[in-house]
Amino acid sequence: MTTTTALILLAVGLAIIAGLAAYAYTLWKEVQRREAFREDELRRAHENCLANLEIVASSLLQEQVDITEGAWRCKLLLDILDPRLLERPGFQAFSEVYERTQHLHTHSARKELAPRDRMREDRERLEVEAEWRQPVLKAAEEVLKFRRNWPESLH
Repeated sequence: MTTTTALILLAVGLAIIAGLAAYAYTLWKEVQRREAFREDELRRAHENCLANLEIVASSLLQEQVDITEGAWRCKLLLDILDPRLLERPGFQAFSEVYERTQHLHTHSARKELAPRDRMREDRERLEVEAEWRQPVLKAAEEVLKFRRNWPESLH
């Protein structure tokens, strides 16, 4: 092989390496852009969950929403934020009400129940609400404290 051929091959090799490096750099920048976008979306989703959680907790404390419905909504929003939050003693009332009432019919399924069955479910729901009213209201207060301290309160 002549020196000229070797230099040409070296130049072609360096050009290929430079092209691949440029391509790798653009891919790396795209990954960074997508990750930043994903993190921003997650941050906004958390902010929306927190805002909704604050509204539901306030509604519970002002008796604008039933204990069962409020507990369900708080449980689901906390679950979206971080399922481990429901393990906190201050929030366990939401999970407890959810567990005790999740078998009850809602919406159109409730409308399809016979009046006797609907009354039985209403009685059961009211019993759970009477038993868990104070713990759920205390948990709603804990939610508002949690909200004021976000994101430090995650740890």
